[in-house]
Amino acid sequence: MSSASYSEINLHVTWHTKGNLPMILGVIEKRLYSYLTHKIIETAGCIVHAIGGIEDHIHIVVTIPPEVLISDWVGKLKGSSSHYINHEVQPKALEWQRGYGVVSFGTRDLPWVVEYARNQREHHKRGSIQERLERIFDPGKDVKTP
Repeated sequence: MSSASYSEINLHVTWHTKGNLPMILGVIEKRLYSYLTHKIIETAGCIVHAIGGIEDHIHIVVTIPPEVLISDWVGKLKGSSSHYINHEVQPKALEWQRGYGVVSFGTRDLPWVVEYARNQREHHKRGSIQERLERIFDPGKDVKTP
């Protein structure tokens, strides 16, 4: 890829815990978000804008360079984060469901997408979720929505 390129590839990524069980709690949540932040910024050219979620799923808002293969990148984030939590924080505490959801959006929408990810608890509590940003692929169904 030419170093003389310009891109704005903004993504909202979400995935769920296995069986939608409430696994992202307390110290696990704090350590998970910190770990994911560090892993994302280790990818050259990636910018993490927000990480949020509730007990059974996570939302990540990022800008990535065009060289990143999204499916591989998300797979590595999921695999390494569950390995980290299970080996460094609490054994058998976190397992991810297969699949994920990814939505691209324009830079003009970045502020509200960041707000949405950061305030997941409030959005779910009030029932003010954005279905487009909550969808994931479920191998047993076409699309899973909340």
